[in-house]
Order: sequence, then structure tokens, then C-alpha cells
Amino acid sequence: MWNKRGFRMPEGAEIMSHQGDEFKVDVSVPLDEDGYLGRQCPECSMSFRMNGEDYKALPDDLELWCVYCGHHQEHSEFMTAQQRDRVMRAAGDLGMQIVSRALSDAFRDLSRGSSRRSGVSISYKEKPFYPRPLPGIDEERLARVRTCIGCQVHYAVFDEHRFCPVCGRLPAGSVAFDALQAETARLDALNAVADDAKAVLREQGVFTRSWVDTIENVVGVVEALASAVFESAVTDANARLRGKGNVFQRLDDMADLFVGAGYDDLRGIVEPEIWQRLIETWAARHVFTHNDGIVDEKYLRKVPTSSAQVGRRLVISETICRRAVDDATSLCTALAELTV
Repeated sequence: MWNKRGFRMPEGAEIMSHQGDEFKVDVSVPLDEDGYLGRQCPECSMSFRMNGEDYKALPDDLELWCVYCGHHQEHSEFMTAQQRDRVMRAAGDLGMQIVSRALSDAFRDLSRGSSRRSGVSISYKEKPFYPRPLPGIDEERLARVRTCIGCQVHYAVFDEHRFCPVCGRLPAGSVAFDALQAETARLDALNAVADDAKAVLREQGVFTRSWVDTIENVVGVVEALASAVFESAVTDANARLRGKGNVFQRLDDMADLFVGAGYDDLRGIVEPEIWQRLIETWAARHVFTHNDGIVDEKYLRKVPTSSAQVGRRLVISETICRRAVDDATSLCTALAELTV
């Protein structure tokens, strides 16, 4: 395709303007089949996607956030490797034509001067240039599409994330529910393993270890959300937390803390049977984190109806883990709505 100043540019590239030796070239970047544009963080190199229409509507001077590490910079710095190759192909072909034209002009002037002074004729013939087609974009298909509750931008992620590409840090509630969904996805993935592989993993304790991790992670998710909710809603949060240690790891103390700050009692919002199961989950987490799963007197005081005995190892199952995730989801819902 011929372009301004007689240069040939491939389909998808167009010279928009030039001033002296500076050219402004527009290179199209095709969207994927779902209508999303790839973005890659210049800091951590991880990729995410943004809806093409949403991206087009954003201001030209936008700074993007990496959804994973939180790095933020001018949006053009988030080109993927394939997009960069496409741009560099267009720039390289234009550069070759500029150099070729400069050589042609130089030899033409030399030819004119030489024939007059010495009778020696110098000729130079510029060969026609045919630009190479721009590389296509063939990046990983969408795995998980999100909609930011703040700016409503649609984006897709391929790993655990903590930021919206436009707004920045996600609300604590969004992070908590994402984390709980990830625990369910992990349990589902273990179930999808082929039977022969399952036998090997079970023998090596991978299933049990994963279930224990789920119990520990569930407590951590609630702890992080409760802390974020309390500190953002209570003006004298620091004073109220002083001397209480890690109060958000203790369910009843956490509930008392919110009541003391003037909010409803979580124990009255969450159904009684769910609250009791949460206490059991928290007690199990304590045993595995601090005592390698060996039952102690503290556990039995928290769960007096348990058939476990002191000195024996607590048994965890997939059913217990899935129930713990569901119960934690109920508690996180109550926490997210508590101070609204």
C-alpha cells in the first residue's frame, strides 16, 4: 500500500504525519476473537487483557495498572511482545525505505557532478520495495473475565490479581471473594486429575496437604477482609486495636470488636450453625498451623462435640474444606455489608 511521501506500507500501518526526519506511524493492533486487547506489564512481564471497546474509550494520557503487581505507567508501555514485534516490523520497513531513498538521492547528485567534471558516469537504480505483511497476534485465549465494580471496565486475568487496570487497587471484598473462588477451583482441579495420577498424589499426601492449605487460606481471607473493613470504617481503629494482638484471627473477639465500634453482631447475622462450623474451622486451622494437626486441649475446648482425642492427628476431608469455603463466603458477605 502506497502511503504519504511515496513509501509503501503494509496493511495495518499508515504514516500519519512527518516533520523533518521524524515520522508518526499508526500501526493497528488487532483484537482477539473475543474483542480483547493484550497488555503486558513492563515490570513483572505478566499478561492480562482489556476489552477493546472499553480501552478505546479511555483517555489518551491514561496510566495503566498491572493487575498482578500494581506497577503503573503510561499505557503504551504495556505492549505485549507480539504487539511490539508488529510495530517494529512496520518501523523497520519504513526505515529501510528512508535509507534507500537517501542513498538514491545521494547517488543521483553524485552522478550529475561526476559526468560534468570527469566524463565518468555513475548510475544508481533504486529497486522497488515491497513491505512484508505485519505479524499477526496469536496470544493465549481468555481464561477469566472480570468487570471492575468501580469503573466498569472489562478485563481478563490469567492469575491471582489485586488491581484493576484503570482504577488501581481492588476493594477488599472483591479480593476476598476471588480468593475463596480460587480455593473451590483448586479443589475442582484436584478432582479432575486422572485416576492413576490421583493414586500417586494421595499416597504422597498431596490431597491432605492441599485440604489443610485450604483451611489455613480460608482463615487468612477472612482475617484480611475483616481487618480492611474495620480499619476503613472505624475512625479510631488504631486505638481500638492497640494491645489486642491479631484479633481478626479470633472469631468471637473479632465480632466483639465490631460490636464495640457500634456495628451489628456478626454472630446474629450469620446463621448459628454456620458460625459454629466457622469456630471449628478456626480451631482446625490453629491445630495445623501451630501443632502439625495434633489435637490439643485448646482444640477440644473450642469444639467440645468433637470425637477427636488429645495427641491424635485431626483428619481433614474435601467435604470439610468445601463447607469451610461456603461458610467463609457467608461470613465475608456479612463483613462486606456490615459497615455499608
